[in-house]
Amino acid sequence: MSEIQSETPRLASHSAPQRIVLFTFAIALACYLAWLLRAELLLIYVSALFAVVLRPLVNFIAALSIRGWRPFRSSAIFLILLLVLVGLAAFAFLAVPPVVRDLHSFALELPSRLPAIQAKLQRIPFADQIDTTNLLSQAQGAIGQGATFLFLSIKDWAGTVFTLAMGIILTVYFTLEGESAYQWGLSLFPAAGRARLDRALRRAQTRMGRWLLGQGTLMLIFGVLSVIVYSLLGVRYAYALGVLNGLLNLVPVLGAAVSIGLALLAAAVDSWGRVLGVAVFYLIYVQVENSILTPRIMRSSVGLPSLAVLVALIFGSALAGIVGALVSVPTAALVAVLIDEYLVAKDN
Repeated sequence: MSEIQSETPRLASHSAPQRIVLFTFAIALACYLAWLLRAELLLIYVSALFAVVLRPLVNFIAALSIRGWRPFRSSAIFLILLLVLVGLAAFAFLAVPPVVRDLHSFALELPSRLPAIQAKLQRIPFADQIDTTNLLSQAQGAIGQGATFLFLSIKDWAGTVFTLAMGIILTVYFTLEGESAYQWGLSLFPAAGRARLDRALRRAQTRMGRWLLGQGTLMLIFGVLSVIVYSLLGVRYAYALGVLNGLLNLVPVLGAAVSIGLALLAAAVDSWGRVLGVAVFYLIYVQVENSILTPRIMRSSVGLPSLAVLVALIFGSALAGIVGALVSVPTAALVAVLIDEYLVAKDN
């Protein structure tokens, strides 16, 4: 009997290193799988984050009542998607036809307008060295190469559209069934600290939801200022370009660069002075937005210091590019709440 009792601690002592090895192997395997599925995990995280951010808007629409009847209680998220699709379709219907018509007219008039373009180029230093006799053929060749490149990149565009569609579908599901997934995730933590974690995450959800209000304010400011400046400068499609500037401002860096590039192209059709005016407006606005508007608006809406917002944007863009920059501020709000709850020492 004594031999059996002495053997039990020995088996336990031998099993402890084995458990450590198995645990280490499981962690290494999980990290390896996470690295392999990093794109998919990022998509799931971004979709869940947008579901959290959109929840205040969804709750607001669901609370709308018509004489005590709430028609949007179960369809608020679908109403938001429908409004977004209708808005994009209306914008395309109103803005695209004039642009296509002008591009078609410009292509037809290009041979006859080459002398006038050459006369304008002669006023620029060293522009007299440009061989305008081959300019038309080179332009046509560039158009052909652009069409070929567009055809070859259809596969990439299809992948991007598929990823975007999956992100929208995941966001809808997280919005509809997010509470069940949230409660299941909480059940994985010890019961003793579950209530504390729940309070912290609820507090973070409130701050993350305010990010949409701050981002919407930035989009509105950029769009309205763009319409005013483009109208004063006489740039073509001033209203369409202003709306596009506001919409694409949701995408950090690249969105503003694409929209301002289109504005420069529209201004270049008429005069170099308008190009200069658009460029000056963009340079001034970028400085004001990055140094004043974004830090202060995000600080008042999300509750983060200006330095934290800038650092979050830098880290987010470095880790995951445009998508990382897009979700950097709400992620920083989540991290800030967790740090304040678990790491910051509070005076009793």
